[in-house]
Amino acid sequence: MKIIDLSHRIEVGMPVYPGTAPPELTRPFELDKDGFAETKISVLSHTGTHMDAPAHIIAGGITLDRMPVSAFYGRAICIESVSGRQEITKEDLMAFESGIQAADFVFFRTGWSRLWGQTGYFEGYPALTAEAAVYLNDFTLKGVGFDTISADAPQAHDFTIHKIILGKNRIIIENLTHLDQLPPVLFSTACFPLHFSNSDGSPVRAVAFIE
Repeated sequence: MKIIDLSHRIEVGMPVYPGTAPPELTRPFELDKDGFAETKISVLSHTGTHMDAPAHIIAGGITLDRMPVSAFYGRAICIESVSGRQEITKEDLMAFESGIQAADFVFFRTGWSRLWGQTGYFEGYPALTAEAAVYLNDFTLKGVGFDTISADAPQAHDFTIHKIILGKNRIIIENLTHLDQLPPVLFSTACFPLHFSNSDGSPVRAVAFIE
């Protein structure tokens, strides 16, 4: 079995959602000075490859710490967006209906992770239309993942796609990477969040298990 890391590393200077604070990593204890090493990590809950809980957008929505751990593991299908298009439509998804029906997670490979660390990463990336997001709600999914900064298009300010997906008590995973290494068939995936109280989101170490 091959295990593929789908996560960006958390580090100083990494890309973050515009307007939010970048992570800070400091070393209050050093091996040569203190006999042991320890790192202090200051990071917002939606940094890097991370997961959105319904509570991120939905008033009264469930937080990650109240969800069963089984919500973060299952079978996934990876769908490649149509090259050159900024919209992923319902018609695009209908071609994968049988795969989506058998999956717990749907990942969307737009190729945008190649721009990680560049200003272009935040601009012009493909996103679901509202009709496509509603179509996904007809399936018994646990979550939806993207290799972009957001489930919503860069010009969107009302978070419509977030509201549609999270409103069904599903999770959203953003800033995935290495989706080009995934097969065109179902595979197993895990994306476990940090276990802290009232978690509206969390960085995750997302992986795929390829048999």
